[in-house]
Amino acid sequence: VRKKLALAGSGSDAGNEVETVADCQFMSRVLDGINPKELRGLMDDAKQKLGSGVIVLIAVNDGKAGVSVGVTSDLTDRFNAVDLVKTASEAVGGKGGGGRPDMAQAGGPDGSKAQAAIDAVRTAIKG
Repeated sequence: VRKKLALAGSGSDAGNEVETVADCQFMSRVLDGINPKELRGLMDDAKQKLGSGVIVLIAVNDGKAGVSVGVTSDLTDRFNAVDLVKTASEAVGGKGGGGRPDMAQAGGPDGSKAQAAIDAVRTAIKG
């Protein structure tokens, strides 16, 4: 139930996390109090909901950030989730991350910089 609530959002801000960046949809969300281990399932749900695009989910828990970046299969020739998650990880004080071209995860000690991590990925997508 928490996972569904996390992605559904609340009230007026529920739809504003999807925007168009560099001719693709970009979804981003900071999820407070969500265990970073839940990000993989949330990412699968978000990809299904979005259809095509790049997704950044950041779980902030106990001040630390767990970052997940997903790229739908139609866009992996343009964007690599591993490269994008490394960019996001640096913004929250992390050192890297890993995964596959369509889904990668990382972490960092500074959850207060979650929005900066999202902004860094947005900038990387713009090229």
